[in-house]
Amino acid sequence: MAGRIQNTIRKFLDNGTAGGLLLIAAAVLALIVANSPLADAYFSALHAYVGPLSVAHWINDALMALFFLMVGLEIKREMVDGHLSSWPRRILPGVAAAAGMAVPALVYLFFTAGTGATHGWAIPSATDIAFALGVISLLGSRVPTSLKVFLAALAIIDDLGAVVIIGLFYTTGLSPADLAIAALIVLALVGLNQSGVMRLWPYLLLGAVLWFFVWRSGIHATIAGVLLALTIPLKRTPATPEALPSESPLHRMEQALMVPVSFVIIPIFGFANAGVSFAGVGADALLAPVTMGVAAGLALGKVVGIFGAVAILVRLDWANLPAGASWLQMLGTSLLCGIGFTMSLFISLLAFSEPLLQDEAKIGILAGSLISGILGYTVLRLAKREAPRRMQAVR
Repeated sequence: MAGRIQNTIRKFLDNGTAGGLLLIAAAVLALIVANSPLADAYFSALHAYVGPLSVAHWINDALMALFFLMVGLEIKREMVDGHLSSWPRRILPGVAAAAGMAVPALVYLFFTAGTGATHGWAIPSATDIAFALGVISLLGSRVPTSLKVFLAALAIIDDLGAVVIIGLFYTTGLSPADLAIAALIVLALVGLNQSGVMRLWPYLLLGAVLWFFVWRSGIHATIAGVLLALTIPLKRTPATPEALPSESPLHRMEQALMVPVSFVIIPIFGFANAGVSFAGVGADALLAPVTMGVAAGLALGKVVGIFGAVAILVRLDWANLPAGASWLQMLGTSLLCGIGFTMSLFISLLAFSEPLLQDEAKIGILAGSLISGILGYTVLRLAKREAPRRMQAVR
């Protein structure tokens, strides 16, 4: 009985559901505090300096590097030894993720054309897996496991795309010397991997140095987390994935990061960045091009891109719907992909330096994510008992 309870708790923690619910609570609390008598203390604390960085920068540049480290570990594990380890498994979530990033960007550009705010085109392109799985958890067994796997795979590919976008489009003022040192450190990490070093501490030590030089180089420091993750050794276990996690450094590190990232770092990030003061906010801010572009990109662009891509692939017989899922359930899942909280907030901070544009982007993120979450939940709830029959009828 104890073993069964422990396994249930492990699955609950691993799928990000609990972390997603905590993130929702942190975001709501941030909005309450930012619009309460504590607002001045809240914003002052974020801008207070501790050493060379403000509290907000320590959270967004240092703590979030650990989040990106875990994202990188998940990407590598799934690509090498998981649900994305073969091309047939990658086709449906991969194409859907690509379309789900491109269409929201186009929607955003449509609303912001000629405004000088087009640099934020990537803000509505990301899906927040923790939030999305948090909503799905409320539906229990009504959602097929295959759809949850599809959503997780799509979000992982989506995260990979977001990392590439940050590295390519949101990097300024490069320092060639620091970049060269960072490249040498990455080569040293690869050398450790190729030499069969299985202890984690050498990787972590070099990873800390890598973070420092990436931070100084002009590339956002969180990219160091992804680079470090890709060099961590992983033992493939195709017959029994994760059967021997104690022998795989990647699994050990991922398990060690799961709880602190999901239950400490991400909620802290959400609390620090979701706080938007609505004092003096009028219709102009709510209907601003950035606000509308981000909200429409998430609530409309995501579902059009993802559901449209899936429909085309299935109609062409290049892929199948996830087992046991109906078209209505796929629509609901596609809507949930419009919840773009953590990564969207993160990109908005990189895209804009002006507080007004940052606030407009945050309002758009909150509005688009809320609409997507409510619609996705409603559609999936309505589709709860109809999956097998509807799928057969469509096919």
